[in-house]
Amino acid sequence: MQLELRHLRTLCEIADAGSLSKAAAALGVSQPALTAQLQRIESALGGQVYRRGRLGMTPTPFGQFVLVRARSALQTVNELMVGAPPGADRPRAARIGGYANPVLGGLLRRLFELPGAPITVHTEHSPRLLMDLLASRRLDAAVLVDYPGHELPVPASVDVRPVAMEPVFVAMSAAHALASQPEVPLARLAEEDWVLSPSDGAGWPECFRTACQDEGFTPRVQHIMTEAPMIRLLITQGHAVSPCQATFAPGDGIVVRPLAGTPLWMRHLIAWHRDGALAHRADELAAFATHAHQEALAAHPTYSRWHSSRRRSGPL
Repeated sequence: MQLELRHLRTLCEIADAGSLSKAAAALGVSQPALTAQLQRIESALGGQVYRRGRLGMTPTPFGQFVLVRARSALQTVNELMVGAPPGADRPRAARIGGYANPVLGGLLRRLFELPGAPITVHTEHSPRLLMDLLASRRLDAAVLVDYPGHELPVPASVDVRPVAMEPVFVAMSAAHALASQPEVPLARLAEEDWVLSPSDGAGWPECFRTACQDEGFTPRVQHIMTEAPMIRLLITQGHAVSPCQATFAPGDGIVVRPLAGTPLWMRHLIAWHRDGALAHRADELAAFATHAHQEALAAHPTYSRWHSSRRRSGPL
């Protein structure tokens, strides 16, 4: 027998019901038919999934292994199908996408305070992937970033509004020789080891490498990772420096400094599907995202000092 999605749903239904009789009723089959189907599934899997006891159907250790993967597979299929129009029994939820940053966090805080449809959140590292999810109606709105010279292409079904331009800073150990400087020339970091996040499909880290080449060097990228705790550990221990958002939190042996001349910028965007559940709240989305960004930057003294110095020296 070839294992199918309906067999995985059967296994999960038995686990949720706790007994064959309740599972059979939920699935609309007789208990003998469900028992025979379970036996065929277990035979196909090559192991016993459930034990029958006084407390009902209990997963075996092998069964627990199977159920974890069955639920994961079903969740993946559900995510693939979520772009389909909702049915009468599937209420419309507002689906928000982005990656974990203060703009997304501030936007969600404001949206959760509003009455109305429920909100679901989906995070991804790649802005390009988030844009594709918007275009395919798997998301209703998303917080995105791109970079000057690497602007995201916008599908016809999606509207985009800029939120803010933000400078890219550098994070380094508090013990670094340049840590006491108010700003750091990028060229002074030519001999450093760098830790970078992987390509996001929207111009990073290509724009960083270009900025370094404009300063006459090729960055020595020794580490590629997305996990913030590990990035912070490498920086704290002096093993690497890293370009970072202006909202990157200092402390714990880390300082954040502007790059002299601001050779790197990033752009925050809010995007929504024109037929999505949040299209009618586009102005609110843009205002919420803008306020979230302003709050995040105002909470960082390094950015505040940089911004004040820029205002004194001329128009931003």
